[in-house]
Amino acid sequence: MTTSANRAAHSSALKTSALKTSALKTVTVVTAAAGLMVLGVGSASAHVRVDPASTSAGGFSQLTFRVPSESAAAKTTKVTVTLPTATPFTSVSVKPMDGWTAKITEAALPAPVTVEGAKITKAAATVTWTADAAHQLGPNEYQTFSISVGRLPEAGTTVALPAAQTYSDGTVVKWNQPETAGQPEPEHPVPSFVTTAAADEHSHAAPAAAAAPAADTATADTATADTAAAASTTPAAAAPDNTFGIVGLGAGLLGLAAGTAALVRTRKPRQN
Repeated sequence: MTTSANRAAHSSALKTSALKTSALKTVTVVTAAAGLMVLGVGSASAHVRVDPASTSAGGFSQLTFRVPSESAAAKTTKVTVTLPTATPFTSVSVKPMDGWTAKITEAALPAPVTVEGAKITKAAATVTWTADAAHQLGPNEYQTFSISVGRLPEAGTTVALPAAQTYSDGTVVKWNQPETAGQPEPEHPVPSFVTTAAADEHSHAAPAAAAAPAADTATADTATADTAAAASTTPAAAAPDNTFGIVGLGAGLLGLAAGTAALVRTRKPRQN
C-alpha cells in the first residue's frame, strides 16, 4: 500500500510540474508577442508627422510637426520643412521656442499663381529651425515645431510638406516619400494632410481659421493668432512620450492574466 501511495504521489508531482512548465511557456509566448507589438507601435510613432489644427479649405491653420530623434549616436540639430509651391501659402508665421532659431525663406514660384484675385510670384518656400548646443535632441527625445499658415487650398488637395532632419554627425534624413494606397508604408513618409470642405464662417468647426491673420505675417493680427496658438500648443521643452508605457502596461497585464489562468489550471483538483 505504501509503495502504491508513493507512486501515485510521484505521478501527481510529475503532472503538476509539466503543467507549470506549460504555463510558463504560455506566459513567455504571450509576453514575446506583446513585445513585438510594442516594437511595431514604436516604429510607426517614430515618423516625422504633421498635425493640422484645421483642414478647412480657404482658412488658416496651425501646423504642428512632431520630430523624434532616432539616432543612437548623434543629436538632431536642425529641421527644415519645405512648403508647397503649386498651392503656396500667402501667410506664414512661426511660433517661437526656447533654444531654437527659426528662419522663413522666400523663393520665386515655378509659375505665377493667382490667389484671391492677386497674382503671386514668390512665397515662403522653407521654414528652418536650428538648435543651440543645449537644446539639440538626443536619443529617445522629440520636439514639436509649429507654424501658422494660410490660406489652405481647395477641398481634396493633398498638402505635402517634406522635411529634412539634420544630425550632429552630418547625417540628413529626408522625410519625402509619398504613400501609395494599397502599398506598404515607405521608410520615410512625407508629412501631409488633405484639405476638407470650407467651414461655415458662423460655425466653430475651424477655430484656427477664426483666429488666423487677415493677410500678411507682419500684421498685428498675426501676432495675436500666434499668441493664441502658443497657449494651446505643447510646451517647447521636450516631453516624454507615453506611447511605449501605455502599450507596455497592456502587454504586462495580458501576460499576467495568462499566467494566472495557467496556474489556476495547475491547482484544479483532478478527478480519478
